[in-house]
Amino acid sequence: MDLSFLDIQWHIVQANLIYIGVAFILALPIGWNRERSGTESAGLRTFPIVCIASCAFTLVGMQVFEGSDAEARIVYGIITGIGFIGGGAILKDGFNVAGTATAASIWNTGAIGVAVAYNKFEIAIMLSLINFVILQFATPFKGGRSNSSKSD
Repeated sequence: MDLSFLDIQWHIVQANLIYIGVAFILALPIGWNRERSGTESAGLRTFPIVCIASCAFTLVGMQVFEGSDAEARIVYGIITGIGFIGGGAILKDGFNVAGTATAASIWNTGAIGVAVAYNKFEIAIMLSLINFVILQFATPFKGGRSNSSKSD
């Protein structure tokens, strides 16, 4: 059986696994927070998947297409697609709206994945840290709502 068409460059596989692994790890605290908060729309599975997919799409764009225009179109598609996914996390019931923090966090998690792919680990780490801190500690400062509410 001739497998010569499988020209796998293992050093690239290894590098991509590292990028995707970092994206996965940086998304875990955000997903953990959302899972713990009782949000039913997204949690410990969704956030890492969004982050690694964003990272992977960006890596493919960087490695397959030449030129910043092509890469910019891929990033634009990621931003748009994740905005659509985040929109599904927002629930409206009369005058009550829930899920906006989850939706914003999904969008931010996509940005983390893109930042990792572009080797901008400083940005990715800060986005992950700031997102987690806001989700974890800002709830008591929200005015007019009970802390037991599941709304964002």
